[in-house]
Amino acid sequence: MARPTNKTELLDLGKKNFELLRDFIDGFSEKGQNSEFPIGTMNRNIRDVLMHLHHWHLMMIDWYTIGMKGEKPEMPAKGYTWRTVPELNRWICEKYKDTSLEDAKKNFNSSYEKVRSLIEKHGDEELFEKKRYKWTGTTSLGAYFVSATSSHYDWAIKLIKKAKK
Repeated sequence: MARPTNKTELLDLGKKNFELLRDFIDGFSEKGQNSEFPIGTMNRNIRDVLMHLHHWHLMMIDWYTIGMKGEKPEMPAKGYTWRTVPELNRWICEKYKDTSLEDAKKNFNSSYEKVRSLIEKHGDEELFEKKRYKWTGTTSLGAYFVSATSSHYDWAIKLIKKAKK
């Protein structure tokens, strides 16, 4: 499916890729789900990938909450710039390294539902009109949601497939 351009497509593709990722992971044995990825992969296992997605969900929720109050959120996170996202991602990986796979799945599912509920609050214009909200700059709110959901889940599937070869 092409990049979403309306609310229905945004919700549908987000759900589709979320379920694809979840089903893909569930297709591995317990041992396979917990096994380490090859050396050189920042996210060392499926748990790391899920917690990465979870934390990006949380950041999206934070940006949204602050931005919709008319304030400017620190993006991508306090102390980081878009150029230093790799360092942020390493910090995320370290932060959640002691999380169990079971908890990672629960956290990922929970934060996905929260992001989805934010999307559901808005109509097409609110989601896809560029420059509508000061905090989203020259892009649309929907573009942020696409990045935090469907396209991020697609990235995760590709990463796990590559690591499991």
